[in-house]
Amino acid sequence: VQLQASGGGLVQAGGSLRLSCAASGRSFGIYAVGWFRQAPGKEREFVSSINPSGGNTDYTDSVKGRFTISRDNAKNTVYLQMNSLKPEDTAVYYCAAQLPWRRAQGYEYWGQGTRVTVSS
Repeated sequence: VQLQASGGGLVQAGGSLRLSCAASGRSFGIYAVGWFRQAPGKEREFVSSINPSGGNTDYTDSVKGRFTISRDNAKNTVYLQMNSLKPEDTAVYYCAAQLPWRRAQGYEYWGQGTRVTVSS
């Protein structure tokens, strides 16, 4: 599977953005998908994930209540709705896919990043 993230941009604090992760290939619905971010000078960190059916989601504590992950398997796309953005959300955001039976191997498929900049 190939992934392409989009939707980043410059937004003021308190604003919103919706990131999209579009996948190519068939059988996208069998992959779990995660969003990660890497801020300047920091290590990449987990942001959110969603299971293949979309029925199970997970978030890092710092985005709970502000970010919502969802997916549309018919469109081969996963979304990350980001509300109440803070300057500390500034980072390059990446989406990644994982086959559920290969969780021990981690996320094996990565898209290019999309930059999110939140101004104060």
